[in-house]
Amino acid sequence: MPYAEGRTFYDADSHLMELSNWLLEYADPDIRDRLRPLYLGGAGILADQAIAEAEARRGNAAAAEALEANLMAAKGWHALGAFDPAERSRALDLLGFEKQLVFSTFAPTQFLGDDLDLLYGGARAHNRAIAEFCGHDERLIAVGFAPWGEPSRTSQAAEEAIAMGCGAILVPSHPPRDKSPTHPDYHGLWARLEEANVPFMLHVGGGGRPLRPAFHHNGKPKTTDFLGGGENIRSKDFMVLHNPPETFLSCMVLDGVFESFPRLRGGCIEQGAMWVVPWLKRLDLAQQTFQRTEPALRLPLQASEYVHGHLWFTPFPTEPVGWMIEQAGQDLFLFSSDYPHPEGGRDPLRRFESSLEEISENAKQRFYSANFADMMGFSA
Repeated sequence: MPYAEGRTFYDADSHLMELSNWLLEYADPDIRDRLRPLYLGGAGILADQAIAEAEARRGNAAAAEALEANLMAAKGWHALGAFDPAERSRALDLLGFEKQLVFSTFAPTQFLGDDLDLLYGGARAHNRAIAEFCGHDERLIAVGFAPWGEPSRTSQAAEEAIAMGCGAILVPSHPPRDKSPTHPDYHGLWARLEEANVPFMLHVGGGGRPLRPAFHHNGKPKTTDFLGGGENIRSKDFMVLHNPPETFLSCMVLDGVFESFPRLRGGCIEQGAMWVVPWLKRLDLAQQTFQRTEPALRLPLQASEYVHGHLWFTPFPTEPVGWMIEQAGQDLFLFSSDYPHPEGGRDPLRRFESSLEEISENAKQRFYSANFADMMGFSA
């Protein structure tokens, strides 16, 4: 019996857990030696242990069955299908998800920076690798990466990723240094995504650390994140996670990108979604208030209308999704598991279901599958 059953489930957020040599075999020779070692934070020992266990269970039916029985509890590299494509297909069978977006976890730390050849070469290796991981199973949708830097190379990175088989393109929510992602120089990227019927993605981490480190220096005992490592999200980080994507998407709306590219679509993943409810109101207020001094705001539609039909958001399982749907509409929010990251918890479906008890069956169907289908551009 799968974890999720009784309806169609499309998962808008999952990850693979990279091994230390994951990028190297996919990198062009001229940048292979320039890739930095995979930065795993405090997880290096855990990764080594998980890899050894994975090797040991190959050909061991009992070990594989034990891991399958522990599907929602085993996390990170210890999870079924964390880095083995065949295991990932088996994990999907057991999860009961019919589609799953797949993001990398640590790989961009190996090439992000000011060296543009390394930046775009690393992105190319990343996109080859994740496309191959997903390529054997049509249920898995690879999320490629197109970094900001030189506009024509950003468009080319997206073009190459799409040609490799990536079904969505991740862009950083932190802007380039010299111009906005809404600048006409980047219109080639948005035009290519629109033409290819491929959505862009924003994901947690793409905007850097939105909380200034000084706010953690508060004279109180040092705290860790809820995983114990001090490297992910703590309470005050949680309060401002949405700031980078909110800023990015506000600029996309107010600068008329969705008016210029009416079939362009995007997803905002693993950054919460409760903030969307007041954000829609603020968008309209900004448009109305500043039209006299900013004539470009005189768009054919109200600002919030561009959000509906162009953008989708994944709530955290702890957020009041039913209330959010009542306030903002049933067309904006997406189910996600964050598999196999521990932040997804052991039973995200139960948490979402408890929030959706008073919501109509049609709204539930939109949350679990139809909104995902709209974002991806295929029929539910």
